[in-house]
Amino acid sequence: MTAPALPGWEHAYSGKVRDLYRPAAPHPAGDVVLVVASDRISAYDHVLPTPIPGKGEVLTRLSLWWFEQLTDLVPNHVVSLDVPAAVAGRAMVCRRLEMFPVECVARGYLTGSGLAEYRAGQAVCGVPLPPGLGEASRLPEPVFTPARKAEVGDHDENITFAAVAGLLGRERAEELRDLTLRIYARAADVAARSGIIVADTKLEFGLGPDGDVVLGDEVLTPDSSRFWPADGFRPGRVQPSFDKQFVRDWLTSPESGWDRVSPPPPLPADVVERTRERYLEAAARLVG
Repeated sequence: MTAPALPGWEHAYSGKVRDLYRPAAPHPAGDVVLVVASDRISAYDHVLPTPIPGKGEVLTRLSLWWFEQLTDLVPNHVVSLDVPAAVAGRAMVCRRLEMFPVECVARGYLTGSGLAEYRAGQAVCGVPLPPGLGEASRLPEPVFTPARKAEVGDHDENITFAAVAGLLGRERAEELRDLTLRIYARAADVAARSGIIVADTKLEFGLGPDGDVVLGDEVLTPDSSRFWPADGFRPGRVQPSFDKQFVRDWLTSPESGWDRVSPPPPLPADVVERTRERYLEAAARLVG
């Protein structure tokens, strides 16, 4: 799935989901990039060959909405929505940031890699947790569980707060930790009004041209967060979620025949449609 050619912009980079472009000529807003959310979907550190139609629009719509909900907490990188017609609805003109090499993760519930770490040592990213917790347990209070960013195709590595301080300095690490937890608290409160539990979320920050910390990339989408329907929440089991759960389940089922080493197979039409419906439902519940 090749990034499209766009008038006035030069393709610079493609990640698992997003394509970045730089202006072909000086831009009126200064040092900016065009961030385009594609319909690509990734799972288990692989970009799958089958896109999810409309996914890029959902990610962009949700990110823009959440940026507005968080403006009093942190500035964001969005400059303009004046983008080429071919990517309207799925693209943003954004300030170029000097990104921190850390994924800032907040967890309010225990699941996924956090649960695996807890079971191995009753702590997550060096944060000790009380005994007796299990799948989908609500934590006594949200915790900051950062990860070191990986290259495309590799897995992000969970690290401790001390490791973040070693990378960025203690003062900056504390700033990012506190900001991440404030954003998570706001998001959990806002989402709860729509019947959604934000189990955890991943945020990315960078430095703007004035040296201030700026929220970048995407924010509080089904790709960067675990959203669970509150009316179906049952601790002790894996929760239904508004994300790529159907994709993960199919890939790990005997039906897919995938060995998790070779490139993943194409997704069946019903898995694509059910995944698309979950993304759309998350947006409809939150934004309307």
